[in-house]
Amino acid sequence: MLLDPKIKAFVTSSVTHVAFAFIVMGAWAVFANRHHPMPEPLIAGVVQGALSATITLLMKKSLDYLSSLFFRRNAEWSALIAPPILVCSASLSGLILSHVVAGTPEVFATIAVPFSVAFTYAWVYTFGIWKTQRASA
Repeated sequence: MLLDPKIKAFVTSSVTHVAFAFIVMGAWAVFANRHHPMPEPLIAGVVQGALSATITLLMKKSLDYLSSLFFRRNAEWSALIAPPILVCSASLSGLILSHVVAGTPEVFATIAVPFSVAFTYAWVYTFGIWKTQRASA
């Protein structure tokens, strides 16, 4: 069954992905901090939503760029390993720092789900790039 072009455009839109990341991961942060008095859960939700939206927007572009950089330098195995390590390290650092600065009570519970999703995406997406690049070399 083919999707209507308007629906496909909506589903594949970067704006949709960023909005989805903001809402879902922001809601997760509110849930993870629900045992603390307001406005702490709400602040954690807004901070996490903004971080997830930003990470969603930047992660794919960063992985694409780093993968191509390593492939251009004939560092095939580095193209598989380095991009997700670099991008995930930066993401994790940003998540921890931002939540500590914001005073999020449950920092590790708050970032567990968003980081797990980002980590999995980074490795799977990079593997796909790597496999495609190797096949065309």
